[in-house]
Amino acid sequence: MTLQECYGKLGGSYDEVISRLRSERLVQKFVLKFLDDGSYDTLVRAVGEKNQEEAFRAAHTIKGMCQNLSFTALGKSADELTEALRNGWSDEAPALLEKVSEDYARVAGAIGELKASL
Repeated sequence: MTLQECYGKLGGSYDEVISRLRSERLVQKFVLKFLDDGSYDTLVRAVGEKNQEEAFRAAHTIKGMCQNLSFTALGKSADELTEALRNGWSDEAPALLEKVSEDYARVAGAIGELKASL
């Protein structure tokens, strides 16, 4: 699998990330490191505990990483959750987390395929 094919599967913008980072090797390095970040696990736990502050911070971190890597779909769902939690706990958070989880699973699957093909 090529990096460009990976971006197609994960719902991202390959052209955008290449224009930002200018090197496929650099993009690949950061894509492969994405799953090493513990923010998603923190987010799931914090939403389960209704810990608004920690959930907000984790969702915001995911959103930022997605913006940097042009993971468009996951970035959008993480942004929606971030905004819902910005001013306190939101009863919408569990439903929004479901969308983040779907998008995260898609990203993780595509990155796993990329890693296996290297």
